[in-house]
Amino acid sequence: MMVETRHLCKKYGSKTAVDDLNLTIAEGELFSLLGVNGAGKTTTIRMLSCLSTPTSGEAFVSGCNCASQAKEVKRIVGISPQDTAVADHLTVLENLTFMADLYGFSKEKTEQKVAQMIADFRMEEVANQRAKSLSGGWKRRLSIAMALISEPKLLFLDEPTLGLDVLARRELWRVIEGLKGMMTIVLTTHYMEEAEHLSDRIAVMISGRIAACGTLAEIKTAAGAKDLESAFVTIAEKEGAI
Repeated sequence: MMVETRHLCKKYGSKTAVDDLNLTIAEGELFSLLGVNGAGKTTTIRMLSCLSTPTSGEAFVSGCNCASQAKEVKRIVGISPQDTAVADHLTVLENLTFMADLYGFSKEKTEQKVAQMIADFRMEEVANQRAKSLSGGWKRRLSIAMALISEPKLLFLDEPTLGLDVLARRELWRVIEGLKGMMTIVLTTHYMEEAEHLSDRIAVMISGRIAACGTLAEIKTAAGAKDLESAFVTIAEKEGAI
């Protein structure tokens, strides 16, 4: 099992952002956390990537406790955050090289990994452009490539297509589909079509809790709905969210 949470909870003062989260995510799975803004998706990602400490409960990545074994967890995870974490004043090549240097790669391995990312993400035409001049779609692609430099076993993609136009979103879907099966991917999104298109399994998060979890077919059947959007509305109504 790549990810397991047991009664995971995160509170900020009187507000509960994540409430009694119990999840298992298999190795090699693309698992989506689907929910509106404020549902607790990003907070969950932050706890699983050791960027935030749980208020209570436990989280494990590849058997390592995210609280007490954070160093081990960080060695095997990569994250592309919602706020694209690229250095605007550096070129695409320089951003990738900087990340490789952070992980202490040799000069030879750095050159090899950077060349591989440029090729895999089809960034040849923008390789020497400063990140600040890139479109939103290219920046997102660069952010994911930077997260992959360390060869993670688990990749977190937090709202990877947020704010992109339809064509850029579809192109990024192609990139993400190409990663499926190579590693475990946890994707957060509020786009129904994105979750439908990419996911092996989906967890519907509402007000910090998992309201439904399963394959697309399982969620639609349980909600008696013909598509994910209708199922989401039904589940939200049942939870008293709308």
